[in-house]
Amino acid sequence: MSRPDVVDSVAALRAQVSGWRRDGLRVAMVPTMGALHEGHLSLIRIAREKAERCVVSIFVNPTQFAPSEDLDKYPRQLARDLDLLATVKADLAFTPTADAMYPAGFATRISVGGPSAGLESDFRPTFFEGVATVVAKLFLQATPDCAVFGEKDYQQLCVVRQLCRDLDLPVEIIGAPTIRDAHGLAMSSRNAYLGEAELAVARQLNVILRKAAAALTAGAHQDDATGEADRALIAAGFQKIDYVEARESLTLAPWRRDRAGRLLAAAWLGKTRLIDNVEVPTV
Repeated sequence: MSRPDVVDSVAALRAQVSGWRRDGLRVAMVPTMGALHEGHLSLIRIAREKAERCVVSIFVNPTQFAPSEDLDKYPRQLARDLDLLATVKADLAFTPTADAMYPAGFATRISVGGPSAGLESDFRPTFFEGVATVVAKLFLQATPDCAVFGEKDYQQLCVVRQLCRDLDLPVEIIGAPTIRDAHGLAMSSRNAYLGEAELAVARQLNVILRKAAAALTAGAHQDDATGEADRALIAAGFQKIDYVEARESLTLAPWRRDRAGRLLAAAWLGKTRLIDNVEVPTV
């Protein structure tokens, strides 16, 4: 297995993609911040099914981190990432520097309303502005036909879809199912921060969310179901709950029982913040 080609400039990226275009090939993109795991690899496998060529960006985006967050501690392991990309036959890795993405004098930001309201934005108010800006730049740089995002970051997926609709970006956004470990914990680069005892607690997050979603489907009032989930998470060992909320699946508007729903949560375990979501099945 050979590693993918690596480029770190927009000019080199565009030159490679232009060559594929001349050959009539369809191009897929998987934006990542590196520290790749099986969840990322599953996205790339889907991208390979949807297109003849796949670009994977590896860029720890500073504009989506607040000053109090873990930008400096975020794991960076490019050599290992490239080895993993070889196993799923990614064609090209785009590894720009922060200075290349945000050169001196950079002054433009993209603000997305709609599905960005509440949830993560209540606790990370600049997060989706950073996500929308970097995703728009990546799409303009790589001009993919489609891009694959995981449902684990469900609100982010909805925001990216809104971004493409509103700005007429000609990129098909494909949502991919969350990949979980054998105990149901959603794969995340931040899981590396957890010790064995914390992992045992973290694995209760999805269990508790599924129980709450089942209660909603069975007719429980939303406040009762989410309140019980809050209490269960604290009892399981989480120190703080940022939110447990049911929203409509497509718009992330407040959930109504006659609409398909998602139950989304964010909770703290030590210094690590975990997010997850589950479908609220309709009767």
